[in-house]
Amino acid sequence: MYKLFRSISILLVVATLSWQVTAAENEPQLVSTAQFEQWMQEISNWGRWGKEDELGTLNLITPEKRIAAAKLVRDGVSISLALDLNKQRDDLNANPFEHTLTISEFSGHQVAGDKYSVEYHGFAHSHMDGLPHFIHKGKMYNGFPIEILKATGAEKLGIHNAKNGVFTRGVLVDMAWFKGVDFLEPGYAITIEDLEAWEAKTGVTVASGDVLLIRTGRWEQVRQKGQWNFLEAAAGAHASIAPWLKARDVAVIGSDGVSDVMPSGVEGLANPLHELVLVGLGMPILDNLDLGPLAHAARERNRWTFLFVGSPLRVVGGTGSPMNPIAVF
Repeated sequence: MYKLFRSISILLVVATLSWQVTAAENEPQLVSTAQFEQWMQEISNWGRWGKEDELGTLNLITPEKRIAAAKLVRDGVSISLALDLNKQRDDLNANPFEHTLTISEFSGHQVAGDKYSVEYHGFAHSHMDGLPHFIHKGKMYNGFPIEILKATGAEKLGIHNAKNGVFTRGVLVDMAWFKGVDFLEPGYAITIEDLEAWEAKTGVTVASGDVLLIRTGRWEQVRQKGQWNFLEAAAGAHASIAPWLKARDVAVIGSDGVSDVMPSGVEGLANPLHELVLVGLGMPILDNLDLGPLAHAARERNRWTFLFVGSPLRVVGGTGSPMNPIAVF
């Protein structure tokens, strides 16, 4: 009995050490400012669709891509990928969603209405980052200068350019499932090697015009352990995947976090992947998605691709928009 107990103990210790080694190997690779600048130049899509282009990688979602994506619908099951808009102030939600319901008289009727207000950028609300959201050395995607940003909105690159929506193939990379855990430990850096290993296991290849959604298990960790200092440590993708995103011609990237691993490991920058993707590639980003229900549906079907549908609000000159994306199986 002692020998059996001792053997089990050894196995548990080995398993624990194995996970610790894996976590240590996936701490963010330290990257210099010079390397970051080199990536920015290498991945640039500036001028690719013309010097006046304001759509960026949404150009990759062709009519043929939409038709192929529509054919992925077999079960008629749709799943929201958004969180409820958060009305509670906390450490991660400095700007809660504000909702006031009103009741008034209108031509003999009693009617109810609403007033909504939200500052959606940050770590609490599901939203799309538009191309004017990040600036690099005074310029945004396609070389548009910071001077186009006015108090009334961006004169170029505004979120209204995406008014026809995003209708394409979605690919869920459930990295927590792939690693055999409920959630990735905060600070875990997802690499190109991780993404390609996931492709090898599932047989799915991320392709041109796809929406790539990466699940870290953030909300499962919140459910099990409560909130933590997300700004201090969060699982996410390392900035070094940016050239891979360019090579695969991904149209949109999204996550249950903010895509970037934190700390980023890039000298002086908190969210370097954001800057590379938005400014260099001209690629919108989906932040703070709820990918748990999608992960459950994907595992149940052993299907990691689906029709992705989503559209931002038509705010002329907006830097982004709250969003309720839908996955359809």
